[in-house]
Amino acid sequence: MTSKKLIFQLHKILGLATGIVVFIVAVTGCCWVFQEEINDLNSDYKKVTPKNQKMITVSKAKEIAKEIFPNNKVHGTVYKKNDDAIEVIFYDAKPEFYQSIFINPYSGKVIQVDDHLSGFFAFILKGHMRLWLPKEIGEQVVGISILVFILIIISGFILWIPKKRKNLKQRIKFDWKKTTKWKRKNFDLHTIIGFYICSFALVIAFTGSMISYNWLKYVVYKSTGGEKEVFFEVPKNKDSIVLSKKEKPIDLLIPKLLKENPNADAFELHYPETKEESIYVEVSNTKGIYYDSDYRFFDQNSLQEIETKSIYGKYKNTKVADKILRMNYDIHVGAIGGIIGKIIAFIISFLTASLPITGILLWYGRKYKKKH
Repeated sequence: MTSKKLIFQLHKILGLATGIVVFIVAVTGCCWVFQEEINDLNSDYKKVTPKNQKMITVSKAKEIAKEIFPNNKVHGTVYKKNDDAIEVIFYDAKPEFYQSIFINPYSGKVIQVDDHLSGFFAFILKGHMRLWLPKEIGEQVVGISILVFILIIISGFILWIPKKRKNLKQRIKFDWKKTTKWKRKNFDLHTIIGFYICSFALVIAFTGSMISYNWLKYVVYKSTGGEKEVFFEVPKNKDSIVLSKKEKPIDLLIPKLLKENPNADAFELHYPETKEESIYVEVSNTKGIYYDSDYRFFDQNSLQEIETKSIYGKYKNTKVADKILRMNYDIHVGAIGGIIGKIIAFIISFLTASLPITGILLWYGRKYKKKH
């Protein structure tokens, strides 16, 4: 068996084994790309009339929210502009619970409760991440299938390369006539579309694999010259001196950050789980992207800022390797290129979903072709 025939057999077997998974992941990914923009069309309840008074504190926001879900864990509280509602996020891993309570920042009145585990996009995300299977099983099936898909893309490109230069035109252009049979059209759809999207599909598949596997993140980071810790960690307090006896120090942090970063899109504060743990605040500097966010940590007694050894610190302190890892999700969904990037990601995901279909039809046509 020649090397190209061996590659063909590998491409065929791996494609048949993972085709349905790749199709589901591609279709659901296609649907997920514009979820923020679509959700924003129905988010009037997140806006309030700004008033010339102080917003309620993070402690008060937590207290109000806990009255609704007293037995669940508060993941964090999000403050945005003076005309935005405060969002208190609840999250529990087992049993899975993920809901947000939106509160008027001036009156403390509860505006709405959102369940992030129900609705169309929650359904789409579960399919994309785990094929609607139990988490432990589904995530492994998706992760392995996408790693295999990377091999399929590479082998497919090798098979696409024509033996003779004169045949190149047939591999890059649709040249259909009235007499062209469906098998030839299907072959062209598989090979020509596959050629044009393979580089983009490879990027999306690889960034998706990095989301699935921490070991891959580590390999990419260290191979690009990264020197910091790859994992996320909340550092311990360093000071025992309490900043204020009249107010809780944690309640003074958001007003302080709002003054320091008036142009930031959002501040997500995470409450310390122990007396030793510092306060963690994620500062979103740009709406719609995550790589340039600042991850900041403050002593819960004195509000003294604590630096971290992880890549998840201030964006201004990041190096090239740090940025590559931080950009991974934004590249995966196309957000790194703004609305144009998302449109490209949508088209690539849509066309990727067609490849398992045309590939299976190719296999079926060859295996069960009519004998003359």
